[in-house]
Amino acid sequence: MSLNEALRLAQGKGLDLVEIAATATPPVCRIVNYGKFLYEETKRSKDSHAHQSASRMKEIQISPAIDPHDLSVKRDQAIRFLCDDLKVRVKLRFKGRQKAHKEIGFEVVNQFVKGVTLYGQADSLPKMLGDRDLNVVLSPLPRDKRARNPRQTVTPEPPIAPAVIPTQTDSA
Repeated sequence: MSLNEALRLAQGKGLDLVEIAATATPPVCRIVNYGKFLYEETKRSKDSHAHQSASRMKEIQISPAIDPHDLSVKRDQAIRFLCDDLKVRVKLRFKGRQKAHKEIGFEVVNQFVKGVTLYGQADSLPKMLGDRDLNVVLSPLPRDKRARNPRQTVTPEPPIAPAVIPTQTDSA
């Protein structure tokens, strides 16, 4: 349809002619209410952006005085997130007198990062945010360079059928 015909048709309906795909041959246009079209576009982009950013990052909080077993549980949790292609923010919070010995916190965070190197890498070195938070963001490695997901390596064996033992019948 020619441009003049499309404009006449849109004006006859009291709507606007909006170009949807300018690079297509021929260009694609729609007859719509322009204000409503803009509103729906912004709503759609906000919804897709909100869902995307909310689910792409997980946070794990630890402290400088964490028990080794608790640290391994948190590390396993981070590995699970990295295997699901999620970024992980590791946050270590100093409380009270712990702020005087920040080197202990850096050791704990570096130990944590070394524990997940098969699954992800730190985007940057651990850094302080303010005087009480130590943060580092871990990004998952590409699937072909990442170690196997520990949850998928354990495969249950099929159940073994019970053996049939012949019994003697009394024929007396």
